[in-house]
Amino acid sequence: MPAIADARVLIIATDGFEQAELFGPLERLREAGADVTLASLRTDPIQGMVHDEKGRTITPDTLIADVDADDYDALVIPGGVANPDKLRTDEATVALVQAFDDAGKPVAAICHGPWLLVEADMVEDRTVTSWPSLRTDLENAGGEWEDEQVVVDGNIITSRKPDDVPAFNEALIRLIEQGVEED
Repeated sequence: MPAIADARVLIIATDGFEQAELFGPLERLREAGADVTLASLRTDPIQGMVHDEKGRTITPDTLIADVDADDYDALVIPGGVANPDKLRTDEATVALVQAFDDAGKPVAAICHGPWLLVEADMVEDRTVTSWPSLRTDLENAGGEWEDEQVVVDGNIITSRKPDDVPAFNEALIRLIEQGVEED
């Protein structure tokens, strides 16, 4: 895997993303020198949320349907209730998440983001965390849920909430730099 300054990272989101869980990783990764692309279901600005209140918007760089996992080193899935709930109903998004996992690339999901991991059949026999309301969903998908700031299991990084973003970011950067597959 590349040094973080040479890494290409994809963030996927749509309306309803939790503001801190998209902008936090985006800003930290760019600050570290990574090339970060935001993909969505459309190229119009998407609406962020700060819990239940509207927050900032951001304009995606590209469409999820036009993205190839081979062009990126890692994937970030922000939470917010509406964001991953909408994304997990999109076949191209689920296939993209699976492609990152199949390639052994880091997949980082925070808060409600792990719903996409469930949809992509990536949770079975994995240790994960999430917003507490997803615990049953993750356990029903075969995962072992822990109430920890960050959980790293192989190529999957999960976190619970906006307060965990700094730890989430650092775990992602470490995993990108160390790689997850044995050469």
